[in-house]
Amino acid sequence: MLDARLLWKAPDVNPVNHKARSIPALNPANVYGRVFTFAWFGFMVAFMSWYAFPPLLSITIAKDLKLRQVDIANSNIIALVATLLVRLVAGPACDRFGPRYTFAACLLAGAIPTALAGAVTTVRGLLALRFFIGILGGTFVPCQVWSTGFFDKNIVGSSNAFTAGIGNAGGGITYFLMPAVFDSLVHNQHLSAHVAWRVTFIVPFIIITATAIGMLIFCPDTPTGSWSDRHLHAQQNLASHRVTSDVVTVPEQLEGQTPSPKGFHSASHISTDKKIDYYGAGKERTGSYAHETPISEQAMIEIARGEVIVKPTFKEAMAVTLSPQTLALAACYVCSFGAELAINSILGAYYVKNFPKLQQTGSGRWAAMFGLLNFVFRPSGGIISDIIYARSNLWGKKLWIHFVGLVTGVFLIAIGVVDSHSKATMFGLMAGMAFFLEAGNGANYSLVPHVHPHANGIISGVVGAAGNLGGIIFAIIFRYNGKNYGKVFWITGIITIVINLSVSWIRPIPKGQIGGQ
Repeated sequence: MLDARLLWKAPDVNPVNHKARSIPALNPANVYGRVFTFAWFGFMVAFMSWYAFPPLLSITIAKDLKLRQVDIANSNIIALVATLLVRLVAGPACDRFGPRYTFAACLLAGAIPTALAGAVTTVRGLLALRFFIGILGGTFVPCQVWSTGFFDKNIVGSSNAFTAGIGNAGGGITYFLMPAVFDSLVHNQHLSAHVAWRVTFIVPFIIITATAIGMLIFCPDTPTGSWSDRHLHAQQNLASHRVTSDVVTVPEQLEGQTPSPKGFHSASHISTDKKIDYYGAGKERTGSYAHETPISEQAMIEIARGEVIVKPTFKEAMAVTLSPQTLALAACYVCSFGAELAINSILGAYYVKNFPKLQQTGSGRWAAMFGLLNFVFRPSGGIISDIIYARSNLWGKKLWIHFVGLVTGVFLIAIGVVDSHSKATMFGLMAGMAFFLEAGNGANYSLVPHVHPHANGIISGVVGAAGNLGGIIFAIIFRYNGKNYGKVFWITGIITIVINLSVSWIRPIPKGQIGGQ
């Protein structure tokens, strides 16, 4: 039975890596609750600014900059291209510098072009600006790596799904926020439309900058302290439990360091050897520590050996990237998150086409619902995945991904074939599709932390970039079909079904993998 007290009480932790076994979401005073809050809020404001253009693009900005339909489509595509590139870089950056600094760097880098939106006067300027604002989409990778680093395997599916789901909802919030700010500036401040849409972009700039600074000031890199010391912390935690281990490789530059952050229970003396046999073989583990969950020595050793993130070489990075398990997850994310990105970009225009009386503000509000459903639907995918995992194994998590993928495909085909001009039918089909599509995103990143856990940044970056690749592919299909949106929906549905069936046979994790299970 779920215990509501877990939402604010200090969580039990894994004794090796100090990852939390529950999510104190309502307790930002607790370090786990604070990191959880900054992870979802940081990604939400990034997503909000990343998709700040579409709510105003098809009418107000198009009229001001004299945009054609093809210009609007190209700007949507270019925003996704930038994010794809940033996500590929952000993954290894997380493994090298840590997710917190990578997260803040992406936010600050994306905030600058957001503030410069008012300087755009040409189509080329719009394309360049949306490319650089696309940096903000890369924040998804450090968001997920940071979340994975603070929450243990029993709950990481839910943690990743909540942080990403609430973050994705920023795409819905912006459909409310940007038209509301624009309308206020026009009607209350009496600004012209030419000036008002430009001033509107100052709002996300301020929020993004404040969030990045707060993240750096109030949050740690890992549950045990500094990112650069993570190898020593794992070794110390094993030693403090009298576990004999020769498993954690400490990088050369860390030799001789003996960090002991506040609240960390360490051995009284730490050797400077790269690999250390603590207290001799065969001695029994003793001692218990506040809030630590008891696990076996063998489990501790496997966690330390397989789940401490290492700085990858190019050869190791390519091996992780090209493994069947990584490619299978990437393929599924192409379909789920890729479709979501492309649909987010055109949904307001689709509603205006089928329901002209809604106009810009009305269609924007209905389109916002698709993104806002992420508040519930993406977390549902992760929560259900964790429940399945608790009652079965990793195959259960993987089959859940494919189930929601197949049902998503069916809904997409139905939307495209029906192409309804009835609001009840259209919005009902969209809501049904949104559940399985967004739950699929949550299910995917529920399995990601189990695959190659020593290179979580790389796999998170590759899978995340694949989502953007899917967004680009589907956006290009939309571009070449003009306003025939229904046709693209059923094409997307067929692609989704075929890809999910084609990778469903691949094992959830590599055979013989240490850790992650």
